[in-house]
Amino acid sequence: MPTETSGPLPAASAPRPIAAVIAVVSHEGRILLVRRANPPDAGFWGFPGGKIEAGETIENAAVRELLEETGVRAAPLRAFTAVDAFDHDEQGQLRQHFVLIAVLCKWTSGEPMAGDDALEARWFHLDELDEAGLALSLDVAKVARQADSLRAEAFAPVA
Repeated sequence: MPTETSGPLPAASAPRPIAAVIAVVSHEGRILLVRRANPPDAGFWGFPGGKIEAGETIENAAVRELLEETGVRAAPLRAFTAVDAFDHDEQGQLRQHFVLIAVLCKWTSGEPMAGDDALEARWFHLDELDEAGLALSLDVAKVARQADSLRAEAFAPVA
């Protein structure tokens, strides 16, 4: 189950946070998620994403990770929030702390197929995210709803 950390660790033992991105893509009223193959949150559904490479922009990292993990192509629109993801060992000690920057993306082509770090990749309707038994990474439903709200505002008719 995804976990939270209650407070900072002593500086000598704490790993430094790692900057990473998540690509938040919707198409035809559905949101794209992958079931993660690797920690943090192996086996849980989350957004496609990963570490930012040196010299790479947030937007380029998001579309690269999206393509690697799902085969889907998208145009990045904007970064809109950030969330923390913590990876703990069997004893509960923090191994890695990721700061995930969410990038809203507009689908351009492709159907999801699991690749790279994903076990599965598929579209979900927002209401499916609330179903019991669906193992979601921390904050997935919240971030998906934020993205849906931003998308609705961006494409709302001008009065």
